[in-house]
Amino acid sequence: MADLEIDVQSFDIPREVSVYADQGGINWWTKAWFNNRADGEAAVAISQRQALAFWRDEVEKDEWLEEHFPKQMEAYHHAIEQTKEQLTQQMREQQLQLNL
Repeated sequence: MADLEIDVQSFDIPREVSVYADQGGINWWTKAWFNNRADGEAAVAISQRQALAFWRDEVEKDEWLEEHFPKQMEAYHHAIEQTKEQLTQQMREQQLQLNL
């Protein structure tokens, strides 16, 4: 059973994020899309300092999403864990069949 290691990256859920400002550069927002949904999540207001940190890659994407879209990331983590459990169970069942 030790060889039943699951690579979470192999069944990851797509996550996209953007940062943008109004025409005057006064108000800044971030928007996210999970699982390739066309409409995405509602935009969240951020500061210009946060936007610059994002653009400079000073913040990891998942860290950003955890901060600005916590409920969606909770659902993301739950879905990944659930999928991992299902794959682990399938692999165990296959291993048992091979041992018969």
